[in-house]
Amino acid sequence: MPEEVLFESENVQSREEIAVYLRRVAERLDGGDAVTLKAGSESVTMEPPARPTFEVKAEREGPADGPGELSIEFEIEWDETDGGGATDGSLQIE
Repeated sequence: MPEEVLFESENVQSREEIAVYLRRVAERLDGGDAVTLKAGSESVTMEPPARPTFEVKAEREGPADGPGELSIEFEIEWDETDGGGATDGSLQIE
């Protein structure tokens, strides 16, 4: 399925600054509100349904025998037509 990037922002930030962004998104989700992402003149507003699919992924990219790049990715996704999501287990973050 082809992918269309509606918005993208990538910046080096402190852990505390990242936590502020994540809390803002969490507050919007908790309140049932739309999430608006802005950077410069670009912006997009997304309205996640009540039960989207939440994907969490930990990755390591790079050679098996050398240093690589580590990431934690959080993705909230839903079908534009029905807004439903699958459930296949519960996530715990410790």
